Amino acid sequence: MKAKTLGILTATSIMFGIGNANANILFDIYMGGTYGIGGYSLYDGDDYTSKSSQSYGAVLGMDIPMFRIELEYNYLDTDELKLNTGFVNGYFKLPTPVLTPYIGAGIGMNFSSKYEPKYLSSIDLDDNILYQGMLGATLNIPVLPFKVDVEGRVIYADKLLEYANQDIDLIQYEGRIKLRYIF
Repeated sequence: MKAKTLGILTATSIMFGIGNANANILFDIYMGGTYGIGGYSLYDGDDYTSKSSQSYGAVLGMDIPMFRIELEYNYLDTDELKLNTGFVNGYFKLPTPVLTPYIGAGIGMNFSSKYEPKYLSSIDLDDNILYQGMLGATLNIPVLPFKVDVEGRVIYADKLLEYANQDIDLIQYEGRIKLRYIF
């Protein structure tokens, strides 16, 4: 009788301890790094100029059960375009245990950026508003405090630069991997 009572008390205290620990966690704070590869197009109203690109970045965010909010810095590196960007992103995700699909959008600005064509002089870009959309999936590693995101992303900038009295828009598309560390 004593062993049975002790077993019930032990199981009850473990269940209440686990329940209380998880009930207090409403969100996760994270930071991470990104790497992307893809291409970009400059559009002047008549012609597209398309080339390959790479991006590197850092993120800091908060993960809530159905949503994620993050601040993101990216450096877009191409042969002609050097673009520093900052974004505020919002994501909606499905609450699945191991593989979590998501969709997101962001708004931001470029800063300290240059357009360096091969045969012309370098042009400093003005600060412009940028928009982005993301579609991807998160791999939740159950035991480790890491999450891995694999996503497709598109950035659009209206009138990124003015060249020869024409406004030139940017469309940048890429596949990206993001490694996040959960605090």
